[in-house]
Amino acid sequence: QVQVRDSGGGLVQAGGSLRLSCAASGRTFRRYTVGWFRQAPGKEREFVAAIGWNGGSTNYADSVKGRFTISRDSAKVTVYLQMNSLKSEDTAVYYCAASSALGAVSKSDDYDYWGQGTQVTVST
Repeated sequence: QVQVRDSGGGLVQAGGSLRLSCAASGRTFRRYTVGWFRQAPGKEREFVAAIGWNGGSTNYADSVKGRFTISRDSAKVTVYLQMNSLKSEDTAVYYCAASSALGAVSKSDDYDYWGQGTQVTVST
């Protein structure tokens, strides 16, 4: 099985950018779809973005389309979430997860392996 470690969160002003990283250990992400989810205080966890195992398909929540970009390195070891034009409503704990599904699925139940989460705080 693959272990997932997410990192890169921090404090940023509204309009700024952050890049989150999701690293695989134990195995690579070669046969896994990787997704990002987030959970704000008092809210349910929600889907943010996903990239299919072959890197050819991506999927984004409407709230982040045009602002966030998910990508993976050629070695299939790390997946990135580039977040631009950040808003206060993007403040949340962001979680990376891996799924054996072939497509860029958006349901959290489809994901088997989860990172510990990284805090993103956007100040106004």
